[in-house]
Amino acid sequence: MVATPWSPDEGVPSHSRGTREVDAVDITVPGPRGDVGMRVYREPGAPPGPGLVWVHGGGWAAGDIDMPEADWLGRRLASSGIVVVSVDYRLAKDGVAYPLPHDDVHAATAWVLDNLSDAGVAPGRCSLGGASAGADLAVGVAMRLRDEGSTLPWTLVLAYPALHAALLPPSSALAATLSQLPPEERLTASGMDSMARGYAGVGALDDPYAFPGGHDPAGLPPVFVLLSEVDALRPSGEAFAADAVRAGVPSLVVCEAGSRHGHLNHAGSAPAEASVRRIAAWLASPRELLL
Repeated sequence: MVATPWSPDEGVPSHSRGTREVDAVDITVPGPRGDVGMRVYREPGAPPGPGLVWVHGGGWAAGDIDMPEADWLGRRLASSGIVVVSVDYRLAKDGVAYPLPHDDVHAATAWVLDNLSDAGVAPGRCSLGGASAGADLAVGVAMRLRDEGSTLPWTLVLAYPALHAALLPPSSALAATLSQLPPEERLTASGMDSMARGYAGVGALDDPYAFPGGHDPAGLPPVFVLLSEVDALRPSGEAFAADAVRAGVPSLVVCEAGSRHGHLNHAGSAPAEASVRRIAAWLASPRELLL
């Protein structure tokens, strides 16, 4: 596991650090519970390159593919030569619950991995990732693909992930920092419990595909865990990365200085810009960063 300071421009070609024109096309693919919507971001005329199936966050019950964490990120990565497929999964509300959102992401990911040329992705170079609850969905799907013996994504990209059904205890230093947040910005144990039960009910709280944190990650592809510095969910990402290392999964962990949970939703901010460049560098050449 690598957990060291890392220049956000390292590994990113200089011509790819700005925002260039990209195409964004909405499509649907078949799923077991109905069609699944996706938005494909790609630089016009670009040859096949690395790809990323991306799953937005929002506590499993909110968010969409138009939020900055999905749309801004997709456009920024596409301008770096990366094909991004953003999944418009069904949210856990109005009678929708696990496994429906999971099934949507699984269907979308499997379709992309089986149709790389149609998506404009180079063979063997499609990663899977997400932010917060979306990162949880991404890891759950990766574990399911592993257990099915199906094609796995090239790597996993997890931004400030929520991988456990309950909050894990923070370090004393992080706890002191979190206590300084305004009350409306604090994620409490009861708030996390409410979100988890809203997504998975009671019976699936221990299901590894619903909440993969604490379950065996052996056999997963290399993983990049991007943490927010001031975040009650930071221990979840740290614990998952530690489990991955113990299981022999190559892992890179970076904590974005000066960031709070959901910092990719603050398009153009210094932490968001640094993080999107880190993700682009990882997707361009993950194994070089793991050396």
